[in-house]
Amino acid sequence: MGSYPKTAKKSIQKDRIIEQQEKLFRHFENYIKLNDGLKAALSNKISFVSFKKGEIIHHADKICTKSYFIQKGLFRIYFIKDGKEISEYFPAEGEWSNSPRSFRTRAIDIYYIDAIEDTEALCLDVDDLMFLFESFPEMERYARLSMGTVFGHFMERITSMRFTTAKEKYNHFIKTYHDIHHRIPLGMIASYLGITQETLSRIRAEK
Repeated sequence: MGSYPKTAKKSIQKDRIIEQQEKLFRHFENYIKLNDGLKAALSNKISFVSFKKGEIIHHADKICTKSYFIQKGLFRIYFIKDGKEISEYFPAEGEWSNSPRSFRTRAIDIYYIDAIEDTEALCLDVDDLMFLFESFPEMERYARLSMGTVFGHFMERITSMRFTTAKEKYNHFIKTYHDIHHRIPLGMIASYLGITQETLSRIRAEK
């Protein structure tokens, strides 16, 4: 099969970026009304990125300066304790992903981010986000409303710790991540629940 000419490839890539931007605009419009100025600013500030399955997106020894709006794929937010990876939450399509405290305070935090699947996302730098906040007051409303998703993940994480049995924890996990739990490797689920993979396999076999 013949390959695309360079000009055709650039055109395809441009069309793809426009399509991704339109998806992002629709997401914003769930919370605020977008005027032409804000649309233009968003188009100018965001960039399209892709990651391979297993790729490390953010290291805990670095300050998180970028936030990713996942268009297709799945990330994992995790930290390392006693040499073991502990899964904290799993952002998927239609969600922003970053190391929240590091991104907000511009300081190093404990979290790593990696890609569970091949992932396509739109990327926004923290300095560009600050520009949008300063230039468009409606962005404050968007941030306040949309951040509920991130806080929701952490609240669910805290809630999961209240369950006493491994089965109760697993059932809560399935309810929380009902759309994507089947896409998450069992070892990562086990680390989220604080149980061994053998225990998780036994619980799943009982269902």
